[in-house]
Amino acid sequence: MTTDGELYRLMSWLSPAYPVGAYAYSHGLENAVENGLVVDTATACDWIATVISSGNGQSDLVFVCAAWDRAADPQGLVDLNEFALAFQPTAELRLESSAQGKAFTKVSADAWYCRAIDTLEKLPGAEIAYPVAVGALAAGHGICRQTTMLAYAHGFASNLVSAAVRLVPLGQTDGQRITASLMPIAEAAVAEAMDTPFEDVATATPMVDIASMNHESQYTRLFRS
Repeated sequence: MTTDGELYRLMSWLSPAYPVGAYAYSHGLENAVENGLVVDTATACDWIATVISSGNGQSDLVFVCAAWDRAADPQGLVDLNEFALAFQPTAELRLESSAQGKAFTKVSADAWYCRAIDTLEKLPGAEIAYPVAVGALAAGHGICRQTTMLAYAHGFASNLVSAAVRLVPLGQTDGQRITASLMPIAEAAVAEAMDTPFEDVATATPMVDIASMNHESQYTRLFRS
């Protein structure tokens, strides 16, 4: 059972108000809109659902789960972080993950300190994968792993829905319809991720990866990815 205090922490950490700069990233969605792949509510919902079920949304959940398990194992967290960073398919998606991970760790060290922060801050190099940071902090605060993963999935989806609302553009109600329809997909992604060793993680979203690559040279851009 998730306590009120645990729920409060997760709502704070994965809220759009948490200063990790999530609003600056579209995960390739900006290029998909530019090239006519996402043009309305239905195509936006399909794109985001695919990312969550078969793309980086799914792999991130695997890394959240693995980080939760390894939060008290410094070397295990080092190995996982290196793997999670190397797994990013493009330079922009790696930036999206590492920039948010570093910001999340820095803010959490000041506002929500626990011993897991020390391990995160000692990771070699300047990059911390965002799902690794979230999973380790949740474990450090004793928050249920499955609830943490579902909250992460919701935050991941909500950020892409927000980007779609601005880019397509869509109405705010359309955005909420998409968010509601994504709930069973997020739940299924969490269940699958809990049964997937991080060494076996895989994605199957080549169009998302291509959109991210194309975004690097897109003439006009509102987002960093």
